[in-house]
Amino acid sequence: MSSIEDKRRLSVNELESPATEVAVEMPARSLYVKCPACRRVIEQQAMAENLDVCPRCGHHLRVSGRARMRMTVDEGSFQEWDAELAPTDFLEFPGYADKLAAAQEATHERDAVVSGRATIGGHACATFFMDAEFMMGSMGSVVGEKVSRCFERALEEGLPVVGFCVSGGARMQEGLTSLMQMAKVSLARERFASGGRPYLAVLTDPTTGGVTASFAMEGDVTICEPGALVGFAGPRVIEQTTHKRLPAGFQRSEFILDHGFCDMIVRRGEMRATLAELLALHEGVEPAPGAPHAIASEGPRRQRRRTPGRQRTPYDTVRYIRSSKHPTALDLIESSLDGFVELAGDRLYGEDRAVVGGIGWKDGRVLTVVAIERGRTMKERVERNFGMAHPEGYRKALRLMRQAERFGRPVLFLVDTSGAYCGIGAEERGQGEAIARNLSEMGSVSVPIVSCVTGEGGSGGALGLCVADEVLMLGSSSYSVISPEACASILWKDTKKAPEAADALHMCADDLVGLGLVDGIVDDAGRTAREIGCDLLGRALARFDELSALSPDELLARRYGKFRAMGSDRVCSR
Repeated sequence: MSSIEDKRRLSVNELESPATEVAVEMPARSLYVKCPACRRVIEQQAMAENLDVCPRCGHHLRVSGRARMRMTVDEGSFQEWDAELAPTDFLEFPGYADKLAAAQEATHERDAVVSGRATIGGHACATFFMDAEFMMGSMGSVVGEKVSRCFERALEEGLPVVGFCVSGGARMQEGLTSLMQMAKVSLARERFASGGRPYLAVLTDPTTGGVTASFAMEGDVTICEPGALVGFAGPRVIEQTTHKRLPAGFQRSEFILDHGFCDMIVRRGEMRATLAELLALHEGVEPAPGAPHAIASEGPRRQRRRTPGRQRTPYDTVRYIRSSKHPTALDLIESSLDGFVELAGDRLYGEDRAVVGGIGWKDGRVLTVVAIERGRTMKERVERNFGMAHPEGYRKALRLMRQAERFGRPVLFLVDTSGAYCGIGAEERGQGEAIARNLSEMGSVSVPIVSCVTGEGGSGGALGLCVADEVLMLGSSSYSVISPEACASILWKDTKKAPEAADALHMCADDLVGLGLVDGIVDDAGRTAREIGCDLLGRALARFDELSALSPDELLARRYGKFRAMGSDRVCSR
């Protein structure tokens, strides 16, 4: 429904009746609003001050497109585009002319989207705000035309696009013309992508039908408001088709995040700051102080100094890096970066928490960081599957690599895994194909890549993130074709021989540098996670500077030559 000031008034005895988003006028008092989620009665002023979010339960009420614009852009910065465009009843569809007139009178808008130029946190952008008050935000020819023009003008002016989506789907009263707007806007968005500027899509309640199946799901970064309904077919249609009751939370934002189709869920009060941060990062500059995802100066939870201890055998090293004493990838990220915005999902099936990826910054430098995280506590390790990635983790990594390439950001990988997950579901979803695609496509990513094995580098699961211009290892890490236990079991039918297998595999950093398979070692003996992380990041940034001096063709040729040479000098001819 509409924003607070437009909601209809009810008498006091109607307060307990079923309602959606309604306002209530109490006799001799002020205007009140009944939250549709918790059913509490809230003062209108309190609700308005909280951006139409229930202060009791956090439910996000629907707001008009123009109200959304005022909440989001910098005050006085919005310059409207194409305000004169209005729909016509070109099919003479029964009742459509009356519906249009009623919607225009109720909303004082010509159609269901407002577009223009504005700044958000001082960053210039093109924007569009869809409006559920106008025929449930249905997409007809005017919506398609205005959003297409928004992308086209943004391309001409070199602006990023921030779009707020809300829609019940295509506008039936305009027939097949309304359906064609899906293709029209998608092509305009794809042409816009050639300009190297980002499109940040924000999905609000509800985003369904043809809008979901086109530009709502085409963002470089996709954000959902909490609890928003997001889907292609509406819940009622699905239930009528399948004759099954849908589970709680189906098609809501949290469901979308878990299934890999959005990057994050952001509350309305944090939306402006988050968008400003993302716009800054995509401009290649560090966000302003106090950005939502800046990392606290005290660093990660654990900063224990590691003691050198006795000389470790290779198998001692393997057991140590599997223990909770060893710093994880997130320890190093939180220690070394000034800030990190995590982006989620593979856009195909799910979100894999074993793989953490996003945009980080350090001393004004912006980079993409992807890490395999095995977890710090036992609870975290279970949640992250002990760092064993599913196919969706590798596909998320590839998505973020390609995103980094598009915006000219270098990529840093931190790898700590005993191997890719071996499971029925992983095989059904193409574990081998996902790793294979990473291996081949990393050869053509035209920005510098540095990978560091920070713990265990297990087989193809590690290599899937290690086809890099520079491959580093922590001094106390390992990298091998197979685990010592599996090697001993296969070759000697005795897992007790794992220490001997570890020796024979030459899996530690010194050996691998000597074999020419790894480029360098980051010393971690007796150092805290902060010291290790800052050293590693400093080396990566310095290498990025060197590699950035190469042309894309030179960079890719060098990367190909590096891996083409591996093992070639160990082949004998008879």
